[in-house]
Amino acid sequence: MSASSVAEQVATLRNQGFVVARQMASPDTVKAIRAEAQRQLAEAIGPLEYEADVQYPGAPASRQAQGGATARRLLNAYDRGPLFQAWATSPAVAGWLHTYFANTPVLSRVHHNCVMTKHPAYGSLTGWHQDIRYWSFSDDDLVSTWLALGQETADNGGLFFLPESHAASFSSSQFDEQKFFRADMPENQNWIDRAVCPELQPGDVVFFHCRTLHAARQNSSDQVKLSLVHTYYPQTTTPLPGTRSASVPGVPLAT
Repeated sequence: MSASSVAEQVATLRNQGFVVARQMASPDTVKAIRAEAQRQLAEAIGPLEYEADVQYPGAPASRQAQGGATARRLLNAYDRGPLFQAWATSPAVAGWLHTYFANTPVLSRVHHNCVMTKHPAYGSLTGWHQDIRYWSFSDDDLVSTWLALGQETADNGGLFFLPESHAASFSSSQFDEQKFFRADMPENQNWIDRAVCPELQPGDVVFFHCRTLHAARQNSSDQVKLSLVHTYYPQTTTPLPGTRSASVPGVPLAT
């Protein structure tokens, strides 16, 4: 990827809160990561988060209910083997983020750092939210990467984004008790009406800001959707002591 195209993508991220870098991961990389993720999912290699644990709309009522063994996330992706570590710290990702931060990027091993799954039938709906809602850092300029390991569309649970929401000032009353953006408020609906869902192909990467409102529908296809997700912050930003964000050291990326 040329320096000019990265600079253009960084400018788009700053302006609209997300940007898609097409075919950033090679077909071989995607194939290998997807195969390993599928193996670990089939063998239920922990740590796992189950749909029944989060109780979002459409999730099974409990782990004992029908569909209760449906995994939502393979947690701690960085520690799941060299394939995951290589992608999370790859020169392409490090270089892109260094351009954005103008500083050494640091991988969070606490936030995201997972393989997100979206299963047919029991994969839940995810409401509008900002990722920063439960994170604790000295600054809120954090960026996540979302690597598509297969095709992603609105119909199979692809991400929707609200452009420019990362730069907006919202009041606490615009969110519910779980810090989801309330769709029942006219002022919020004006934002939601602007939602876009970029279609992704295997190897595409979405970079999105931690304050960008995003959501996902349930998966109406007959195939499990898989995505590898990580969060990064500049070395000049620090997790606040005593918080979950500071519970595991980050990984600085060589640039």
